[in-house]
Amino acid sequence: MVFNHCRLLIFSAYNQIGGVCLYDAFSVLSAVRAKKPLVHHITNWVTIYDCAQITRSCGALPVMAHAPEEVEEMVSLAGALVLNIGTLTSKLIDSMILAGEKANALGIPVVLDAVGAGATKFRTAKCAELMEKVRFTVIKGNSSEIGALAGAKALTRGVEAEKVEGSLLKIAEKLAKEKNCIVVITGKEDIVSNGTKTLLVKNGHELMGKIVGTGCMAASVLGAFNAVEKDSLKASACALACYGIAGEIAAKKAKAPMKFKVEFFDALYLLSEKDLKKAKIEECK
Repeated sequence: MVFNHCRLLIFSAYNQIGGVCLYDAFSVLSAVRAKKPLVHHITNWVTIYDCAQITRSCGALPVMAHAPEEVEEMVSLAGALVLNIGTLTSKLIDSMILAGEKANALGIPVVLDAVGAGATKFRTAKCAELMEKVRFTVIKGNSSEIGALAGAKALTRGVEAEKVEGSLLKIAEKLAKEKNCIVVITGKEDIVSNGTKTLLVKNGHELMGKIVGTGCMAASVLGAFNAVEKDSLKASACALACYGIAGEIAAKKAKAPMKFKVEFFDALYLLSEKDLKKAKIEECK
């Protein structure tokens, strides 16, 4: 159990350690709302609308541009780039590489959502190609997706995590060190690691797993927060805390998936400083 290695630190605008506010999620959310960064998505067709809406709900601006003829120009206007391989094709990978290399050249943060990595040889190989050619700020996936990318024995069924052998904390840390990036493993508790420091984000609700696209939308929020906060560990942890708290608020008003989804979008849009006092992040030692 990961809890044996973790020390609880609840970060919020009101939680001070040594007189210094740490991981103030509301300040990062406020920066997103104030700066309205453009988040360029090359994403999958199943959840493309939801990713656009969740980006808008957290205060950023979405654009979904996939054509290789324009992705370099489009990403030049953006604050972050999100690459999602959910509905993967070779042509789409070509566009992702063009956009990713341009983002790297301009210092724009890039998020990879490794949807379904490990499910097929083609998908896993294309993820490896992306990681070789593009420098990622954040690599995100569920336990089996990240396990597959880190070389662990993992089983992915479609886009669902099945089984991973080994410690998820160590898997996240290993991949983060190898790729010099933040690795996020989403689940009941989200793991966020830069290879030397690893956090657990313990906000959220089980209904989040009952709607299609929760993981894809999380990548969009990660992109928005990384667009305005240079400390990518902080940005990623705060993004997931805000996202999870919105889920908790929505679940108080809805007991079934479709109503929950509507409430979820609205809860994220309406998040307040008071709401974010509930942010829970654990630093693992």
